[in-house]
Amino acid sequence: MSDDDLDALALLHDPVRRSLYEAVAGRGGDVGRAEAAEAAGVSRTLAGHHLDRLVEAGLLESGFRAPERKGPGSGRPAKVYRRAAGERSVSLPPRDYVVLGAVLAEVVEELGAEDEADAAARRAGERLGRRRAAALRADPGPAPSEPPDDVVETVLRERGYEPYTEGGGLRMRNCPFHVLSLEQPLLVCSMNLALCRGLLEGLGDDPGRARLDPRPGECCVALSKTNGD
Repeated sequence: MSDDDLDALALLHDPVRRSLYEAVAGRGGDVGRAEAAEAAGVSRTLAGHHLDRLVEAGLLESGFRAPERKGPGSGRPAKVYRRAAGERSVSLPPRDYVVLGAVLAEVVEELGAEDEADAAARRAGERLGRRRAAALRADPGPAPSEPPDDVVETVLRERGYEPYTEGGGLRMRNCPFHVLSLEQPLLVCSMNLALCRGLLEGLGDDPGRARLDPRPGECCVALSKTNGD
């Protein structure tokens, strides 16, 4: 943990900056000042000030979007923002689980234990799903026999996947194991798939809904529609 990490994350304590950051991160691409301001419910001028502060802190990146019209009178390129590729983390006391994960991934590769790793990931997902299913059964309201997508989405969001709906299914903007996936992409994607299938199974849902569908800048796993279409 560095002072820069603390200073950067401290900026998000301000509710306006937090709203603007979430508006940009939630789009998964370039967002203009006007779009971010509208989403956060603030003026464009105020949004621009706070967005630039987030860029200075390394939480966002900025660039320019060419105007749709070309030629005279088309206007200047608009400034846009996107979530920064780097990561910030705070742990008190400092911990470094990334190194441990890299070591364990190397052990799996050397032993040829990919199948065992997938099985362990699936069991971990099942445990997450069963715990949430048990919590639903303990709720005084009626629990559905097949949890709807909003339950699956909530659990995935809690695990850092940043799910969003597309075509009736779910995609995920973030891979919680991104740093490790840069070194061991096949292992991490395979275990991610196993984890998500285990989660669905633990929730009483169809594990076959989870499939590998890589997309640049996103998690490699996607979930199809509930009815399997």
